Amino acid sequence: MPVNAADVKRLREITDAPMMECKAALEEANGDMDRAQEILREKGKAAAAKRADRATAAGNVFIALSEDRKKVAGIVVESETDFVALNETFRSIVQQIGEAVLAHAPAGATTESVLGLSAGGQTIGEILEGAVGTIRENIKLTDAVVLTSTAGVFSSYVHHDRKAGAIVEIETPSAEVAAGKNVAMQIVAFPPTYLAKTEVPQDAIDAEIRVEKERAMNEGKPAEMAEKIAMGRINKEYFQKVVLLEQPFILDDKKSVDQYLAEEGKAAGGTIKILSYRSLRVGG
Repeated sequence: MPVNAADVKRLREITDAPMMECKAALEEANGDMDRAQEILREKGKAAAAKRADRATAAGNVFIALSEDRKKVAGIVVESETDFVALNETFRSIVQQIGEAVLAHAPAGATTESVLGLSAGGQTIGEILEGAVGTIRENIKLTDAVVLTSTAGVFSSYVHHDRKAGAIVEIETPSAEVAAGKNVAMQIVAFPPTYLAKTEVPQDAIDAEIRVEKERAMNEGKPAEMAEKIAMGRINKEYFQKVVLLEQPFILDDKKSVDQYLAEEGKAAGGTIKILSYRSLRVGG
């Protein structure tokens, strides 16, 4: 059955599918707009299945905060190429999904469970399938986190290329968010393994001591001196690399993150404490 151009245009506006596919779907559906949308969704699922094994090396991180900053949702949606990751259609899909996760997903939701959430009349899984059909690349949700806080509030930072972001749960005496955002930026730039030295397992420390002691002895230092040198290097190099609070602060490397927070807390009339953090990264 012939279809008119106005219906083709309307279907494209609704689905964002290519014009020729909209025309073909309407013809197959004998002009029934609802059936044509269903046909395009079915084709999107088929396209997603065909592309499911393709590697995704690009994508976007998106983080959404509730108004009171007591709840946060972070997602990573990956694509095959940077060309798609930079596309506004792709980015709007990522934002739609992130905002739906914040609004509807409970704390502790898994990446898998998020796919079944409803967002604008479709599940997130269906939105992704439709995106594959429209954009013609494998597109998938690779990470999702939903957190709530009773003791603090959340701050976040997403790098300008949208390939990495971080969430920080912070206890602060004021509504000031600069410290939390700055620490989130720190985490993106220098991803830590632990929040504080007390979290570092003893076996990890012992392994580093052995490596550094052997290094010192290879440099010609006697065994008793090598032990002290190893401990010094652990405190100066290892902890400053893997422990967030011990790292040199990104905006002033003459002080540690811990010292920065102490100064900011004092200026705010109390103390600032990082309660937890979470990194999100494309390919991570």
